[in-house]
Parts: sequence; structure tokens; C-alpha cells
Amino acid sequence: MNQSPQAKTASAPAPAKAISTPAEARKLAEELMDVMSGLLGIIERETELVRAGNVREAMRLEDQKGELSRRYMVAVENLKNAQKYLAQVSPELLTTLRRHHDTFRAMLQINLTVLATAHAVSEGIVRGVNAEIQRKNIPSTYTASGQRTAPGPRNITPLSVSRSL
Repeated sequence: MNQSPQAKTASAPAPAKAISTPAEARKLAEELMDVMSGLLGIIERETELVRAGNVREAMRLEDQKGELSRRYMVAVENLKNAQKYLAQVSPELLTTLRRHHDTFRAMLQINLTVLATAHAVSEGIVRGVNAEIQRKNIPSTYTASGQRTAPGPRNITPLSVSRSL
């Protein structure tokens, strides 16, 4: 799971050379759209699984998502390098790519919202469990004036959570 930085960079393809023909421009655009479509498919599946509470199964998509994300970054870098040429030769292709990318970003936002919600819910559950454990472990004592005493650090029991599923 944890690869050395050398192993990660060794498998990453180098950015493509500058494009000089409309056919190369179209190939670059198709590569970016294919990668975005593949990544969207994985992200939509992950969103469905998390919404259904199948976090363990959603985590299995991590490798595919990571590979497609890497390919996406390379394709975007190549597109940035070719943007001036694309604007001159094929502005409609650039407009289509922008529209497709806007849809892609909107879907990513939905995925991030679902993941943030799942994180907040799970954090709330853990905090609730911890509060209940602390409440049960702290003795109920009162001062001479009838006020509840604050628990000392000796009375607080730490909660340990395993993050592996």
C-alpha cells in the first residue's frame, strides 16, 4: 500500500510533447475526457457505496481512483501545455472540454459533500460514545455547598479507536 516515492514516480508517464496537429489535439482532448469519464464512474460508485453505508467496499475503489487521478493530472498538465494551440486551431474543442470539466467538478463536489457528511456522522457517533463512557466512569460527588465536583484527570478514561475496518 505504501510505496516509496521512487516507485510512484517511476510508474508515472512523462507529460507528452507539445502538440502540433489537429489530430494530436483531438487525441489529447479524448484522453482527458476518457479519464474524466472513468474517474466520474469510480466516484459515482464510491458515492453510492458511502451513502449506503458500505464504507469498506468503497475503500476498495481507492487503487483505481488513485490511478485515474494520476492519469487525470498528467492529462490536465498536457492540456495546459497545449492550451494556446488548441485555442487557435480548435476553440470549439476547448469549449467542449471546459463544459465537460464543469460537469466533472460538480460531480466531485457532490462526492466531497457525501464524504464530509459521512465523516461528520461517524465523528458524532464516536464523540457520543466517548461522552457516555466518560459519564459512566466519573463518580458523582458534590462539594460542601452542594455543587457537583469537576472530575480530575485521574477519572477521565481515554477512548481508543481502531481506524482500520
